Amino acid sequence: MWPALVTLILGSPAVAQEAAAVKGDRLVVIDEHGLTLQSSDGGVKFHLGGRLHADFGTGSSSAVTDEFPKHADIRRFWLEPKITIYDDLILNLQYDFSSDTTPINNLLASYKGFSPFTITVGNFKEPFSLDELTSNNDIMFMERSLASAFASGPAGRNTGAAVGTHGENWTLAGGVFGGNINESVDGVGLEGTIRATYAPIMNSHEVLHFGVSANYHSLANNVGASFSTTPESFLFNADLVKTGKIDDASAIGRLGLEFAWASGPFRMQAEYIAAEVDRDAASDAFFQGAYVQGGWVINGNSAPYVLEADTATEIGIFKRVQPRPDQRVTHGGAGVFEAVARYSAIDLTSQDIRGGMQQDITLGLNWYPEPYARLMMNYIHAWADPTTRSLGGNDGDADIFQLRAQIAF
Repeated sequence: MWPALVTLILGSPAVAQEAAAVKGDRLVVIDEHGLTLQSSDGGVKFHLGGRLHADFGTGSSSAVTDEFPKHADIRRFWLEPKITIYDDLILNLQYDFSSDTTPINNLLASYKGFSPFTITVGNFKEPFSLDELTSNNDIMFMERSLASAFASGPAGRNTGAAVGTHGENWTLAGGVFGGNINESVDGVGLEGTIRATYAPIMNSHEVLHFGVSANYHSLANNVGASFSTTPESFLFNADLVKTGKIDDASAIGRLGLEFAWASGPFRMQAEYIAAEVDRDAASDAFFQGAYVQGGWVINGNSAPYVLEADTATEIGIFKRVQPRPDQRVTHGGAGVFEAVARYSAIDLTSQDIRGGMQQDITLGLNWYPEPYARLMMNYIHAWADPTTRSLGGNDGDADIFQLRAQIAF
């Protein structure tokens, strides 16, 4: 096994042949996708993947005195075992060793035997927001936009059941969810979420995508509601704007609108998300956020668009930019470069709630030396009006420069 790993790192074209060996009735393969064990008839497969995101950053802020408690940290260190049984049943776990509070991401079972329908149960992503459903391995920037503050549950995940389906150019997914498995599955109320997408143009050269998603969360007694966000940085961990806890909240309704267009090396993507909080003792509160972003793959094509996935909900999304075989560094190429830019904004002020408004401008450069590796560089300028009261309640801004080294199998 270890010679095969060394061969993989060196990038020999014969890696697949040298990394595969028959042991009893199993086929063992080590390649750029991770470790795969397969039964002799090919019906049962065990795949061990993972991801490692290491962040480095610095910057300054007029609102925060200790902007960067850490200038380097592990953003994610996931182990991702998956079992596939005759292509119909998929069991998946995503465990993050770098997180003390939310180590479990996916813990699910998906059944695809009723094609084109997929049924998923467990802890997984709710079908809401193109940005949120796109894997953190594949998003254009190191962090998602400010509007992701409206995601339900940590990283948009909760425990429940969902059904998803798709046609030649459309998808539809919906489900019912409780709380997150890392916190409390019950006792937080129930929510229903639905998302539909339509791509009137979808071919190998161009994609035009529209989407709409809706969520209604009936809150349990005394749970309350709150929204907050940092600038689009993991290492800068102070919230510039936040509502604080809304104690008399009885329900939250969310609506999301999506647009994306990709043609050759160019991609543009935008979303608008609104959230209304129903309150028992005061007028309902209305919050909103949006972003528009674009990317140019300087020496390649934009990310592929997919309609189907292992789960019922992660459909109608974009995957990661891929270098051609001759562009891979291990094959003598220079990799693929992508320049990206984004503007995002969030407004957390409504009625008597003075959460503030924040805007971010993010510029970035991504380098894909291999299909499983990426180096990212982001510059973020953020400003809030006003900042949260814990930061003084005055206007404030931040300038952040950060890097990420990413490996994902």
